[in-house]
Amino acid sequence: MDHSPASPAVLDFWCELQCPDCRSALADLRALRERYGDRLEVRLRHFPLEKHKHAYAAAQAAEEAFTQGKGWAYAEAVLGATEELASGGEPFLVRTADRLHLDSGEFDTALIDGRHLLAVDADQAEGRAIGVTGTPTYVIGGERLDGGQSQEGLRARIEEIADRLLTEGAEG
Repeated sequence: MDHSPASPAVLDFWCELQCPDCRSALADLRALRERYGDRLEVRLRHFPLEKHKHAYAAAQAAEEAFTQGKGWAYAEAVLGATEELASGGEPFLVRTADRLHLDSGEFDTALIDGRHLLAVDADQAEGRAIGVTGTPTYVIGGERLDGGQSQEGLRARIEEIADRLLTEGAEG
């Protein structure tokens, strides 16, 4: 997965797809996308937590969805159904791909052959290295914002940093 910044403002969203707090964060992400459009690149970064049995498989499935061109739609669909993921596991992940008209056979195969393990492991290792301990966590402009305890005020802080980065990018 290419993580090189294509725009002056990049928001890394450290997420776990079985996390109810990450599901709550979707409203903020949608608002940020609406406000900034293509000027803010939002990147999904995987940080599966051991307490959620299917989070690691969900991260791999999301990588397959990005490969097939519908990564964010898939991630949002899975986050919108964290209870179903908890009870349905990998068959739920494959059904979700099918509902989004993705190649569900490739999802099934990807979950067996582990083709996306390295991408998920790399994200998790990078997250640990920069101090991510829970989800959701955001990184923008070199600043880490932890939403695991409370998301209150985080969107305003992200907007403040994004506005500064975009202003600096326009001047430079």
